[in-house]
Amino acid sequence: MLGLWVVACFSAAALGAIAPPGSWYQTLNKPSWNPPSWVFGPVWTVLYFSMAIAAWRVWRRGGWKGQRTALGWFCIQLALNAAWSPIFFGLKAPGWALVEIFLLWAAIAQTLRQFQRADRIASWLLWPYLAWVSFATFLNGTLWWLNRGV
Repeated sequence: MLGLWVVACFSAAALGAIAPPGSWYQTLNKPSWNPPSWVFGPVWTVLYFSMAIAAWRVWRRGGWKGQRTALGWFCIQLALNAAWSPIFFGLKAPGWALVEIFLLWAAIAQTLRQFQRADRIASWLLWPYLAWVSFATFLNGTLWWLNRGV
């Protein structure tokens, strides 16, 4: 079952990759603290594996029937995760992506709360994800602000 959770998490990544940054992103005004593009791949790889392990640990505590709320929130945040790139890069809509990433952040926070009830280690595995999405939210907001007239 761990393999299925890994596939689910990396499927969200694959859906997000439908809309890669492309040349439009290269033309945006960026803050000096914007990470280089090579950072995102390794960070997200580690986060997706951590997410998969966390979901698997919770699933082991009762399966879908016993962990419906926690795993339901996990699926909601995973869908929101997959939607961000197509909104930001595909639609070239940083403002709408900012709204979406706020929803993603809230869904991750709720997932983390639900996971803590089921398996403390699973919740710990989600803290780096929440931290990264917090940073990404600030970056998204900054990119929107710097480019709102462009």
